[in-house]
Amino acid sequence: MINHSELSVLDLMIIGAYLVSMVAVGVYFVRRIKNVGDYYVAGRSLGPLVMMATVCATIIGGSGLMGRAGVAYSSGFKAVMTAIPYLLGMFIFSGVSGRISDIGMQHDVTSIPDLFSRRFGRTAKVFLAAMVAFTMMGTVASQVTATATIINMLGGQVGLSYEAGALIACVIFMVYTASSGLFGVVYTDVLQFYMLILFVYILIPAASLRSIGGFSVFAANLDPALARPYLDGKILGDVVTYLVFTMAGAEMWQRAFAAKNRGAAKKGMFLGTAVYGVTIALVYFMGVAAHQIIGDDVLARYGNTDAVVPALAIHVLPVGLTGLALAGILSVIMSTADSYLLVSVQTCVHDIGKTFFPEMKDKTEIFLSRIFSIILPLGALVIALYIKNAYNILMFAWSFYAAAAGLPAFAALYWKKATAPGVIAGMAAGFAVCVGWKLMGEPLGLGSAVPGTVACGIALVSVSLATCKTHPSVFLTVKKQEG
Repeated sequence: MINHSELSVLDLMIIGAYLVSMVAVGVYFVRRIKNVGDYYVAGRSLGPLVMMATVCATIIGGSGLMGRAGVAYSSGFKAVMTAIPYLLGMFIFSGVSGRISDIGMQHDVTSIPDLFSRRFGRTAKVFLAAMVAFTMMGTVASQVTATATIINMLGGQVGLSYEAGALIACVIFMVYTASSGLFGVVYTDVLQFYMLILFVYILIPAASLRSIGGFSVFAANLDPALARPYLDGKILGDVVTYLVFTMAGAEMWQRAFAAKNRGAAKKGMFLGTAVYGVTIALVYFMGVAAHQIIGDDVLARYGNTDAVVPALAIHVLPVGLTGLALAGILSVIMSTADSYLLVSVQTCVHDIGKTFFPEMKDKTEIFLSRIFSIILPLGALVIALYIKNAYNILMFAWSFYAAAAGLPAFAALYWKKATAPGVIAGMAAGFAVCVGWKLMGEPLGLGSAVPGTVACGIALVSVSLATCKTHPSVFLTVKKQEG
């Protein structure tokens, strides 16, 4: 057993070199940006393997790795119970991503609010875009929190607090997202994907198992309470949130729009989701293994259960490999943060700004996008400083968006009778009930996404059926493309 608890100078140098390289990649791709399409959807040029890497890297993120491992550490099988619905939802989304790609190609649609504009008009578009912007910013905040937790763990050696770490994270996210748009985001995701698999999902679990003494020893010492499946109202709320969110996840819609054809979209989505499925078991293992390797005092020692995976890396890996593993963890966080930040920027500038200023030129839009890439992370920083737990921030941001936007997004793709009044009523009802339920303290212990989604569905269907003859919407037909 290695069992050291501090980082060497070499480890710190490796982490520093990684952070600098991410900024350099973003700056390099500045020259690829010729127009708005390049900035937001990478010129619709992504093949299946690049799609696989960026999809998987985006899915996992700081909340999906550190936050979920922290859930496994503190609550055991809840980490798996809430991950599987997202996995199933992503497989369903993978099946519909080909249609999304076709709509993007044939109707010049680049975002989910853009689709709402074509089908349901400006009001529905702006309503959805406002929710997307806030939700994406909240998700960036969860990545800021995860990054700050890692930097804070190094604070004793380099004198950096959680707050300083959060600020550093924001600056790094700003630079390469503002510089290069989706080109930089996607191709840093490819690098980060391989770092993630090699240095986090292979290296840390293998070293942890070796440190424990093998799987039989691990199983013999596993606390039964951490391996027992259970379901309560809070978990049910998280399950519904994840399952419904995948239907309207703006970051995955953006990836589908960026694919070079429907085949690349579907294959890339399926492959990325399948890899994510394998990582669910590995994240759970790392969370519960930490009890046997580190002990039961992670919260007391580090102030946050998000610290479980980086603490595990420090304990079980030798000098040098520890730095690579922590760089891999940072890569997970950044690959998600940049994706959600870019969607938030696109929503504010393209979907909202250009709606009110339709004559905005491409150069102006790209310039404003880069400005918003600096402004929006500051909002994420405020959220991260207020809620210092990656998983809690993520669920806060996702629950009301899932309840209000999940079913309307699916209806926009497939239901011809969906109308503007129906979609607006559904979004309003889902949002109001979800927020109201949360403000009431989530009665019966039931997560707010459950009643919110039910209210959204009832309002969407009933109002659409009542208005489909008087307020018909424009259904976007598509011709399937080869590939």
